[in-house]
Amino acid sequence: MPGKGNAVLKGDCKGKCHPSTINDSFVETRTHHFMVNGKPLYFNGFNAYWLMCMASDPSTRVKVTDAFQESSKIGMNLVRTWAFSDGGNKPLQTSPGFYNEDMFKGLDFVISEAKKYGIHLILSLVNNWDDFGGKKQYVQWARDHGGQYLNSDDEFFTNVVVKGYYKNHLKTILTRRNSITGVDYKDDSTIFAWELMNEPRCQSDLSGKFLQVLVFSVFSRLSCSYEKMPESIIQKEGNLLLSNDRRMDSRNGSRNKVHDKNHLLEIGLEGFYGESMPEKKQTNPGYEVGTDFITNNGVNNVDFATIHLYPDQWVPGASDEARAKFVEKWINAHIEDCDSILRKPLLIAEFGKSSWSSGYTVEARDEYFGGIFNTAYESARNRGSCSGTTFWQVMAEGMDNWGDGYQVVLNQNPSTAAIIAKQSQRISSLSLQPT
Repeated sequence: MPGKGNAVLKGDCKGKCHPSTINDSFVETRTHHFMVNGKPLYFNGFNAYWLMCMASDPSTRVKVTDAFQESSKIGMNLVRTWAFSDGGNKPLQTSPGFYNEDMFKGLDFVISEAKKYGIHLILSLVNNWDDFGGKKQYVQWARDHGGQYLNSDDEFFTNVVVKGYYKNHLKTILTRRNSITGVDYKDDSTIFAWELMNEPRCQSDLSGKFLQVLVFSVFSRLSCSYEKMPESIIQKEGNLLLSNDRRMDSRNGSRNKVHDKNHLLEIGLEGFYGESMPEKKQTNPGYEVGTDFITNNGVNNVDFATIHLYPDQWVPGASDEARAKFVEKWINAHIEDCDSILRKPLLIAEFGKSSWSSGYTVEARDEYFGGIFNTAYESARNRGSCSGTTFWQVMAEGMDNWGDGYQVVLNQNPSTAAIIAKQSQRISSLSLQPT
């Protein structure tokens, strides 16, 4: 293959798949569609959690440029990445309220470079998992610095001190002035959406109510929207005390955004159903995770819904045919819910196929990607709610030590790149049509 930055991929869009929609206009929603400048907008993109870390070192930030350059060649227009790294060896937030400026400058570079290549960003704000600190680190900080006696990492969702640390992080991110562009993050249209948490789970409360409180508490304050919290959520649940977070009135649904009047908000859910619609729980892959796709996404300040999809992990031991049926059922169930119940756009925010899995081939991965792309396209073509996909994940050349088995190096995988380019071309044509 040609050297990095020079490869022309089979199916290359040559810049024609997606004219850039990044200017001074922010993406909005109209019922279950994304809109920009009065036109529908559809996404074909990828995850790349590593961008800020690589960009924080001037000697490796070329990897960020390479990834954006190669992906933009085949029409990709959305990237989901981390705006967090809490504690640990290479932190963004070293301790509550204290930040590593080199890492922040790395995130500045990511945002600046994304705009250069016409790529929107979803910035996720904390991890459910222990990687890069996550809710576990916040809870430990509350023990170490906040004088809190906490039994479980799930107290991230309910403890006032922990939530205070988290909300301060949100404020710091929103008010950050980019050292390269001079634009505050809250005013930068390159950022498409904020994500509350990567894959929130709360095993100590399978009803999804603890997560619901965090969604109300954080999103209402983030957007300064006044929304009446249901009495069922206000009630004391075990050791759940809302205290000062319950500063809402009955002006239901008004969206007077103060802290960030521009950006869309989403939770980061994988799509698991909960108690609000028990009949839907049979769609889950055999277990619950303390979230409720319908109720959690039903909060007015949540602008769109997400699902993730890992059949190899979620239904282990199943046949290829059974996994294919699960994938089809999982996606279509959530499309139907977003079409008819939530009336919000749906993004398939994570899916992938690991080269470490038994029986893996590139052909199997291409078939898997192609099937998901087809389902998303058919929904969009018929003016349904599925408005885009972001697979897990793209890496640049020379990042072997960062690989997790799911990585796609675009200029080393021409067949996969061709399938991605085809999807970019198809959804780009839809963006030119009136709703």
